[in-house]
Amino acid sequence: MEIKTITLYKISMPLKKPFSTHLGTVKDREGIIVEVTDKEGRKGYGEGVAFSSPWYTEETVETSYHMLKEFLIPMVRKVNIKHPSEAGQVFDAFRRNQMAKAALEMALWDLAAKKENISLSKYIGGQREQIPSGVVVGAKRKEEVIRQIEYYLESGYQRVKIKISPANDYEFISEIRRFYPDLPIMADANSAYSLDDIDRLKRLDDFGLLMIEQPLEYDDIVDHAKLQKELKTPICLDESIVSFNDAKRAVELGSCKVINIKIGRVGGLGTAKKIHDYCLDKGIQVWCGGMLEFGISRAHNIALASLEGFSIPGDISASGRYWEEDIILPEVTVENGMIKVSDKPGIGYEINEKRLNEVAISKESFVF
Repeated sequence: MEIKTITLYKISMPLKKPFSTHLGTVKDREGIIVEVTDKEGRKGYGEGVAFSSPWYTEETVETSYHMLKEFLIPMVRKVNIKHPSEAGQVFDAFRRNQMAKAALEMALWDLAAKKENISLSKYIGGQREQIPSGVVVGAKRKEEVIRQIEYYLESGYQRVKIKISPANDYEFISEIRRFYPDLPIMADANSAYSLDDIDRLKRLDDFGLLMIEQPLEYDDIVDHAKLQKELKTPICLDESIVSFNDAKRAVELGSCKVINIKIGRVGGLGTAKKIHDYCLDKGIQVWCGGMLEFGISRAHNIALASLEGFSIPGDISASGRYWEEDIILPEVTVENGMIKVSDKPGIGYEINEKRLNEVAISKESFVF
């Protein structure tokens, strides 16, 4: 891959509505856009999905930027990466920092697919022409949650994920079930529970949930295995899975029946696909999680979710769910609960240059 320049944009956009979990509230979303230009002028794009503070993982926008500028981009200068599938092994020279690695690796995948004049979906082996879309709702009051669900169901979304904690689990879900007895519901705990809460979590078996996501500690797979033996509801692991080996160990221990695959959290599209392939072989369900992304990461997620094993609607919603105006053209839309998988080269979306420059806090280029 003959790279000419790599450009980093640090951007910030306000969410249409604040997004809340028990860990905090996000009002303005910062992120990093990576633009890789080759010698022939083609451009590939990736997105760094770390948050401004380290509440989800240890990474932040600032630490990701530091890793990209001081380590990952110099490594790409030093090592001749011929195919994006090689990037993960090259970046393994540095520990963790998965979101920084993924941001650059994603751009290489987009660029490689464009060079072959093929959609990223087809380039990685995707089979679906459209994918089902789910949505996340988060609010502190039951009435607001019900209103949000009603709105998104009218918009065509096929399943709902709600944020829970010991302060709002059984009561919240029972209220939703009163209005929507057959609605596919996922509950995301973001590590709000411990094994002392087994009886409390077992009560949620009454509601026929698709899954409970990450109920225990963010880095645990051992206690989740103990908990899964006690629950009828499938456990889904999110934060605990930051590598292929994490996924393999979790499956072997019986820690979960579902894995949420996020490109940024596992270090790139290559690892995400490897986890998908392994889970498909082992009969473990997978779905594509969201990170309050801008359009570039959203486009990569659509390509990933076109793979055979993604049978559960992911957290891939319309651009208009979060943004007054996204940084891609056309924006992602949901029709009858489905998102069309682009058949255009690469991620299949153009960059809205005007919007990107409007929301850019900084821009820095590195010439090869």
